[in-house]
Amino acid sequence: MSPAPATAEEIRDVNARYHDGAAADYDAKWGIDFGEIGRTQVLGKLRKALDGRLRSFERGLELGAGTGYFSLNLLQAGVITDATCTDISPGMVDTLAANAQRLGLDVDARVADAEALPFDDESFDLVLGHAVLHHLPDLDQAWREIHRVLRPGGVAVFAGEPSHYGDRIASVPKRAATHAAPAWRRIMRAHPAREGHQDGGAANHQLESKVDVHAFTPEQLSAGARAADFGDVRVRGEELLANWFGWANRALEATADPETVPWAWKMYAFRGYVGLQHLDRVLLEPRLPPAMFYNLMITAEKAPA
Repeated sequence: MSPAPATAEEIRDVNARYHDGAAADYDAKWGIDFGEIGRTQVLGKLRKALDGRLRSFERGLELGAGTGYFSLNLLQAGVITDATCTDISPGMVDTLAANAQRLGLDVDARVADAEALPFDDESFDLVLGHAVLHHLPDLDQAWREIHRVLRPGGVAVFAGEPSHYGDRIASVPKRAATHAAPAWRRIMRAHPAREGHQDGGAANHQLESKVDVHAFTPEQLSAGARAADFGDVRVRGEELLANWFGWANRALEATADPETVPWAWKMYAFRGYVGLQHLDRVLLEPRLPPAMFYNLMITAEKAPA
């Protein structure tokens, strides 16, 4: 007999607990940067979402903000004047607040559920998120809340959402890298990973498979926004070759003690990923249907008053 599907409350609870455990090592695991490299990546995604016309916003709200990668880089770039960052995980919010303090940035960081936002109607010009919608049990309710807190003419942008097809094909490089990992570590002279070196240890690692509850077709991703009365909804595909390359490298690196992975390898992995990102953006993204890509990006605009 198959186990009963998780309830919405169980999904929220496991997401909070998993991300609490992952918060301390999150930036190191994902190579999150708050300097020029990070700003270039974040601005590139927002520019793409806005059809190449990057503009500034007075008040921005980030949902599932994690450690602050998007909002803190947008603040430093002057794209957002006033940033509010929320996450369901208190551990992530604490890490975000510490990152903001270290960078000398003033941010309203608070624990909040995207399906019940603690903000007045029409409070923000931009609502954004990265890799957050696929964690939410009630997407339709989240979209209604996003529409409610946006000012007329405001924009919602969400990137890094796994596509149904792309999520399946990403398992190929992951499996291949896992098989190749022992030989790769010998060549790199890297030590095996210490148990619990990332994501809060083995117990927290067991939760990882339970935090992702959606992989989208473009139609599924846009349906909630349209139902919430957004008038202009666009879905794009992001990263195909870059994600195959990136997932293979991450799977290899996850088996090693990060302190023993050579710097030359890390630079190769980073430069290769950025180079393939460019190839995807210039050659593949304008030509292939969004469903083919690993990531989907959605932009939705609230009608002006």
